[in-house]
Amino acid sequence: MTIAEQPVPGPVRSAAATAEGGLPALIQGGMGVGVSGWRLARSVARTGQLGVVSGVALDVTLARRLQQGDPGGHLRGALAEFPVPAISERILARYYVRDGIEPGAPHRPVPRLGLRPNRARDELAVVANFAEVFLAKRDGGTVGINYLEKIQMATPAAAYGAMLAGVDFVLMGAGIPSQIPRLLDRLAAHLPAEVTVTVAGAEGGERHAVGIDPVALLGRTPEPLVRPRLLAIVSSDVLAGYLARTPETRPDGFVVEAPVAGGHSAPPRGRMRLDETDQPVYGPRDEVNLAKVAALGLPFWLAGGYASRDGLARALEAGAAGVQVGTAFALCRESGLDDKLRRRLLEQAKDGTLRVRNDPHASPAGFPFKVAGLPDTLAAPEVHERRPRLCDLGHLRTPYVKPDGGVGFRCPAEPVDAYLRKGGRLEETEGRRCLCNGLVAAIGLGQHRPDGYQEPPLLTLGQDLDFLGDLPEGYTAADVVAHLLGPGGAPASARAGEDQREGGLPPEGS
Repeated sequence: MTIAEQPVPGPVRSAAATAEGGLPALIQGGMGVGVSGWRLARSVARTGQLGVVSGVALDVTLARRLQQGDPGGHLRGALAEFPVPAISERILARYYVRDGIEPGAPHRPVPRLGLRPNRARDELAVVANFAEVFLAKRDGGTVGINYLEKIQMATPAAAYGAMLAGVDFVLMGAGIPSQIPRLLDRLAAHLPAEVTVTVAGAEGGERHAVGIDPVALLGRTPEPLVRPRLLAIVSSDVLAGYLARTPETRPDGFVVEAPVAGGHSAPPRGRMRLDETDQPVYGPRDEVNLAKVAALGLPFWLAGGYASRDGLARALEAGAAGVQVGTAFALCRESGLDDKLRRRLLEQAKDGTLRVRNDPHASPAGFPFKVAGLPDTLAAPEVHERRPRLCDLGHLRTPYVKPDGGVGFRCPAEPVDAYLRKGGRLEETEGRRCLCNGLVAAIGLGQHRPDGYQEPPLLTLGQDLDFLGDLPEGYTAADVVAHLLGPGGAPASARAGEDQREGGLPPEGS
């Protein structure tokens, strides 16, 4: 009997899946790599809404922040709370550098995602996700974590780490998260759990999977965990209906995302057509029938262009539980964006010179991806052309079947000749940016190469920036909540004394 066929104790799922109430009107989007970090999610959770951390590449960000000396000691404090101290100690011994590495020194690499078991990789992923959620939940409140279904090889270990820290919601987009309900069921019971991994060129009946055995990893069997609710991020009522059709694939709700939302977006249905600016053209076939989504009987939130009270009112009128907002939070003071980059984005957005393109070519994942056109970033053609093509983080690599029957990995953003040798097509490499390195650089953790080259940042935002005129200079996450929900939406406690709190905000302009 395979892991996928083994039964799951019923009470683990039913206790969490039938929970009533506690649905937020506002979900803070899980953006980029580290843009939705624990500080931002914690600030939103303190207002009574759903704060969300990005779960993408947390193994990389934890390792690099420890190598930078962990200013403030927050990560070391979180690691001290991990239920198996020996695992945390191994992570610290490998990556922590007292006072930080020398400026310009390369960061130590982390194990890359793969299909073969790798204990060091699993330990780092579990601890990194635990730490991010633990810190976000430190003041209480409701916290979620956002994953990309496309990054299948990371999901089991990452989700387990988040669940050990008590994550309340798992949000997943960029694919069809049909395997995730069962994965969460099994992880809540500390049972071995796995997901099937899509491998290009695999024959019918040939299955590849990656998983985690919680008891083997921890060395003991803890008490059962509370299963988080799963929100599937979808862009069509057809996909929502497909997921809701059976208990095995049914999420606990949906985030229905419009094409203007930041990050990855679904391609238009049918043949891809581009406008005069080389952006995908969306039409009537791409409009979501919200009545059909509502008829599924599961709560849903609307995302992409709803960052206003009018947007929230329209969502509620359509039957939604509320809205998800990303860009407004990505530009607030608690955002994980490098502060200089964040301020430049705000300046250009306010003077009307910032352009956010839905680039059909940028992402190695093959989905259209929003790229903010800031000079001196990978959005600029000259910066992109100067960057050596390489793939050393590899979160968006695609597994493929090699001629000898083994499994290899390729990425359209790697050197073109290497990609072609691995069976890739030339047209798949055109215009590809290295999202992994670019998004990590956007939060101040870019890699420094031994030859002196420093990875440039890549910035993503949504295309709706109209909310900026309604927010104060140097606004905070609580200001965004109040802007959307009214003055009573964010309790006074969420605004007062933040500067004095551990991990709080410096004065704007400092």
